[in-house]
Amino acid sequence: MVVILKKDTNKEQLHQFSEEMGALGLEAHVIVGQAHTIVGLVGDTSHIEIDRLRDMDIVESVQRIQEPFKKANRRFREEDTVITLDNGTKIGGGNFHVIAGPCSVESEEQIVGVAQAVKAAGATLLRGGVFKPRTSPYAFQGLHAKGMRYLLAAKEATGLPIVTEIMDAAHLPLFEEVDVIQVGARNMQNFELLKHLGQVNKPILLKRGLANTLQELLMSAEYIMASGNERVILCERGIRTFETYTRNTLDLSAVPVLKRLSHLPVIVDPSHATGDAGLVRPMALAATAAGADGLIIEVHNDPAHALCDGSQSLTPDAFGRLMAMVSAIRPYAEKYGAPGEGGTAQ
Repeated sequence: MVVILKKDTNKEQLHQFSEEMGALGLEAHVIVGQAHTIVGLVGDTSHIEIDRLRDMDIVESVQRIQEPFKKANRRFREEDTVITLDNGTKIGGGNFHVIAGPCSVESEEQIVGVAQAVKAAGATLLRGGVFKPRTSPYAFQGLHAKGMRYLLAAKEATGLPIVTEIMDAAHLPLFEEVDVIQVGARNMQNFELLKHLGQVNKPILLKRGLANTLQELLMSAEYIMASGNERVILCERGIRTFETYTRNTLDLSAVPVLKRLSHLPVIVDPSHATGDAGLVRPMALAATAAGADGLIIEVHNDPAHALCDGSQSLTPDAFGRLMAMVSAIRPYAEKYGAPGEGGTAQ
């Protein structure tokens, strides 16, 4: 339920209103916007009489949110959420970023070299997997703690914030110096992991599952937010369909739909969506034009000999050419892009 307060509501009245809602077993989430003060009531609101709220002197209007996701809902927060990293990097609200790097961290020399190359081309965050969920138990599973040391060495060498995937809450101590924790597609509905990440003071990049709806993605974001961490970035990375010429089908309609439904930043991963390096560039450009807040691109210095997903990885040179094209499209995307641009810092 969303309660919009009158413009002349003072802090004392707002505090009293929040106390009254708390007594009814509801959490009052206050958002002070440019035009309105909005109070989102989270909890079981079925017993709340809307007319009683409307009759209160400070209340301008009341709306019930029919969707099961509340804190992630655009009606809960009208302005885009902007997530600020420790180094000042802002994601969302018109701030466009490209996250680039190899699928897997293979050695210190490899990840540092790729990090330097993608930074020179314009990437603003570095990705690299140290824990790798693989379909086969015999496939390369990542370097784990050793890989994290190499990834942190690349961060130190370049200054790029790092993004890497977590698979188990027990690994959280290894993620203390990670800037953005990624939840992969296979763990999108690992609800116990999501609840743990809701208690972590770090941004969470949440990937859509390969067979999940957008509502299910937003409900997974809700798990993290309901547990206390509202710094969530949504990621469209393709869904499984009957098509076999690509690894998955990139659902670009997800960008404007998620922007309509939610205030959270939305980025797109064309690498995992297509599984084909030759398709990454057109899909990355299309995602940029669709109004995404950023891209996550796999880049490897020697894709033919990569230990994981070499077929979908761009070379540093190809990535540099892509970045030049993305930069050319961005002004048009800003002017004509997806709805809901604004900025509420978190």
